[in-house]
Amino acid sequence: MNATLQLLSQVGSRVFLYIHSQIHGMSEIRNKTVLVTGGASGIGKLMGGLCLEEGARRLIIWDIDRKKTEETIHTFAEKGYEVHSYHIDVSNTDEIKMAANDIIEKWGGVDLLFNNAGVVVGKEFQHHTHHDIDYTMRINTSAIMHTTLALLPTMIRKKTGHIVNIASAAGMTANFKMAVYVASKWAVIGWSESLRLELEAITKDLHVTTVTPFYINTGMFDGVRSPLVPIVDQHVAARKIIKGVKQNKIYIRMPWIVFTLPFFKGILPQRWLDIVVGKWFGMYKSMQEFKGRK
Repeated sequence: MNATLQLLSQVGSRVFLYIHSQIHGMSEIRNKTVLVTGGASGIGKLMGGLCLEEGARRLIIWDIDRKKTEETIHTFAEKGYEVHSYHIDVSNTDEIKMAANDIIEKWGGVDLLFNNAGVVVGKEFQHHTHHDIDYTMRINTSAIMHTTLALLPTMIRKKTGHIVNIASAAGMTANFKMAVYVASKWAVIGWSESLRLELEAITKDLHVTTVTPFYINTGMFDGVRSPLVPIVDQHVAARKIIKGVKQNKIYIRMPWIVFTLPFFKGILPQRWLDIVVGKWFGMYKSMQEFKGRK
């Protein structure tokens, strides 16, 4: 019986992927030029590595951490991959435009863009500085838009390309010590979805994928605690994102319970949602021991 169910599940999965590919196509990574912002560590590094394993022609890394970037370049180059890097602060729009123009001149732009760079302050809003607010919004929100805007014209001219925006489940619900982070990711989700509609109106081969994961076990969220909802392993997250991108998924959510959040937000009064999310699942206390990346 179990063997039969497993076989049906495999057949069903293959049928779904076939139908999906006929309707939406499948994104190829092989022979593509891939750019990952914040690509020297965490899921950025992992996603870049997986793209290279999938046969990407070249990987371009943008990162502010020069040491980690050099280490990552060395690791990938040792395996025979073509990898390039730019030491860049994505909160600086001029640096974004200069790097993007250089990429367009050298390689004709990129085929696959992972807007991955992000920061989190992790303290109550009243304790933020004005710099905290500006810096978080510039990196998590404005930089994604500026990077995409700088590289989008070549995708539109070629009528093909894929933009992957790493948002967060935090962009779908409120949380303590995350007010500005939540605001930045909320904005990304709305912008990303709007961009998808606009690009799909141009051609079916321009894709936008929005990723809304729960906490991922990278240094960025060191110290968070989640009693019920499992924290996502960064290796699992990277693999799911690459798999979803290849399938041209509109949204990639993880773990599975994140899929239920829009439903519960739609049917529950806010006070009830506070009880379910905050008390039952313990989300409103998840940042109490937050340390973050040193």
